Amino acid sequence: MFTNRKFLVLLVLALAIFSTACPNRTSVEKINADPGRYRNRDVAVAGRVTDSYGVLDTGAYQIDDGTGTLWIVTRRGVPARGSRVGAKGRVYTGFSFQGRSFGTVLEEQDRRTR
Repeated sequence: MFTNRKFLVLLVLALAIFSTACPNRTSVEKINADPGRYRNRDVAVAGRVTDSYGVLDTGAYQIDDGTGTLWIVTRRGVPARGSRVGAKGRVYTGFSFQGRSFGTVLEEQDRRTR
């Protein structure tokens, strides 16, 4: 049988493991303002789908979280326009010109839709 102390230690350890595995939600504004800071890092964003294009379970969709818009590329099919989506993945950038980034996308690894 577990004693209270052993149970508490296991609970704290499990919470520590699970909390480090999930990235904190980041605003699209922060990603667009400094995409190099988030390049090749796991980030989570959430917002409403404003545009989507898909073919054979691959495609891209754009989300708007109220601070800006971001394109998300996926290999799982695209959500419908108007859907509320939370996506987790890695940020990649295309190129920068005169201090502005073009082609910043999030490659989706996981998604939750409401």
